[in-house]
Amino acid sequence: MGKKMRSYEVNLPVTFLKEGKKFIAYTPALDLSTCGDDFDQAKKRFEEIVRIFLEELFKMGTLESVLLECGWKKVSRPKLHWVPPVIISRTEESFKVPCPA
Repeated sequence: MGKKMRSYEVNLPVTFLKEGKKFIAYTPALDLSTCGDDFDQAKKRFEEIVRIFLEELFKMGTLESVLLECGWKKVSRPKLHWVPPVIISRTEESFKVPCPA
């Protein structure tokens, strides 16, 4: 019988974008995204996809390797748990993009 999954809450950085008529939810902490027809639907779908993604990684036995690859840290105090990477800055930069004449 496999390990039992324990859970705890973490705060993930989530960016919401609008592309055309769709709303996109994305977290760099898991490199995971989803979309919806409105903000609330994108948020709800994002919560669901994160839960499913983490549960499946746990079932496959790859949770630790994937989280480490995504920059997460395993912390042992006060209890053993995972900490996602911290975004220290979000800026906008200007770039020239080629466009056909």
